[in-house]
Amino acid sequence: MSDLILADLLYMTGLGLTMVFLFLKSRLSRRKTALIFAGTALSLMALEVILTYTFSVDLVVRLYSLIVYLPSFLVATLLSRYRGWRLLYQFLSAVLFCFVVQHIGGVVFYASNQRAWVLWLTILILTPSMLWLLYKHLCPLVLQALDELQRGWAVICIWLLAYGLIVLFVFPGYVGIDTVTTFVKPMFSLLMVGFYCVLILLFTSVKRESEARYQTQLTELSLSSLQSRMEAIQTVEEAIRIERHDLRHRFRAIAELVTQGKTQEALAFLGVVQSQMEERKPVHWCRPPVLDAVFSTYFTQAQRKDIQVQAHIALTDQLPVSEAELAIVFSNALENAIHACMRLPEEQREIRCKVISHPNLMFEFSNPYTGVVQFDEDGLPIPSRQGHGIGSHSIAMFCRKHGASYQYSAGDGAFTLRVIL
Repeated sequence: MSDLILADLLYMTGLGLTMVFLFLKSRLSRRKTALIFAGTALSLMALEVILTYTFSVDLVVRLYSLIVYLPSFLVATLLSRYRGWRLLYQFLSAVLFCFVVQHIGGVVFYASNQRAWVLWLTILILTPSMLWLLYKHLCPLVLQALDELQRGWAVICIWLLAYGLIVLFVFPGYVGIDTVTTFVKPMFSLLMVGFYCVLILLFTSVKRESEARYQTQLTELSLSSLQSRMEAIQTVEEAIRIERHDLRHRFRAIAELVTQGKTQEALAFLGVVQSQMEERKPVHWCRPPVLDAVFSTYFTQAQRKDIQVQAHIALTDQLPVSEAELAIVFSNALENAIHACMRLPEEQREIRCKVISHPNLMFEFSNPYTGVVQFDEDGLPIPSRQGHGIGSHSIAMFCRKHGASYQYSAGDGAFTLRVIL
């Protein structure tokens, strides 16, 4: 029986760390994070084997929290982007679902008169199903909720922590072997599954609210950009109408100059008229219409506020991501740059913008800044006032969604955002 318990502990150690990996929003790449968790799992499993054959499997069961949970939590703490209750929630969620697999297997094992092959068959059927459920459905909801949900994590963690303490210390027996434990622990696991179903409803609501807010932002942006573009076109049309009205007077002046033999004066006058007509033409920054409207809107707004704009934009019609999503990213970046420039004297206000679509979509926005810029653990600038910083988080969410890398930096008097897809 001790060999069976040891095998089960080893399996649950590997499964538990796999689930922690799925729930964790890591600061490193997924590949590096996976390698670290794989190395941690193998090390802890080796430690369990050594302690079992040196002392006893009962000692490993009693000290399992110190042997496995504590080192696993420390690794999660080093890798996670979050701290506090959100970090604890990620870890406790993995523990819960690992317990669910273990308890279901233990109940089936007990009901089959403790046949080992029944236990392993049950666990091997449950494991891929549970991992698929977490990877495809639950973890994406959780990872989004970690960004969107600002309150309530303490209450959730208290429930999960109470469940873990009850399962580990109040009823320390092994499910499938001890009769009381076999009935009590799965009962608490069942209650926690019900509690987690309520959490799923909450996370789904948060996701829908986020999507609705995103669509609202997109609609407002589109309407604002189109309205600004229409106003620019109307301004140009009005200028052209005036130019047409004045054109006959200019033709008369040119004809009179030619009649008098003043050819050079007539050509110079034509040049002035042509340059005035050129100034009336609308400026197009790129081929995608929504992005062109966004650049036109914010560059015009910047120029009206005495902000110099240096832009190099080379975008084709074929974009690797949605034009609407890119429009929101560019709008947030330019809006932040304009706000930063308005804190500076007029002669120092400048925005530099570089956007290319080949070989990859890459863009860079930079502007001068004043004061000290600090960054959080995600590399995002910490806002100086409450309620600010939403645009930076929106850009970061876009990058995480599409697997892009982003970098905020502040140095040599310039604040810079770089994104590479």
